[in-house]
Amino acid sequence: MPLSEHEQRLLDQIERALIAEDPKFASTVRAGRLRKPTRRRRLQGFVLFVLGLVLLVVGVAVRAIWLANVPVVSVVGFLVMLAGAVLAVTSLGGGKTAPSKGPESERGRFGGKMEERFRRRFDQD
Repeated sequence: MPLSEHEQRLLDQIERALIAEDPKFASTVRAGRLRKPTRRRRLQGFVLFVLGLVLLVVGVAVRAIWLANVPVVSVVGFLVMLAGAVLAVTSLGGGKTAPSKGPESERGRFGGKMEERFRRRFDQD
């Protein structure tokens, strides 16, 4: 159920007060979203993934570097592969974020468009 105009205004007031009171917290919350990874991040993630794969195969193949019957190099290789995959797929906090433009920017997105259509339909009845 969408918010009424009064509730939306109250929510906007609360948000502005929070930003005025604690801008560091507000920017942290706003910046905590995942963003599309850049080309450089994807390349770094791919290189890490390949390096981890090489470590994994070498650790399993060369029994002389096992420690107490555990392929430690392979375990490290797997962790490097995992880190590379995460780096290639996501991008956390690395780039600058565009400041939020408020409700006007919401209308350009799909959810904003759907909400606007719903409000128009609801107001007509």
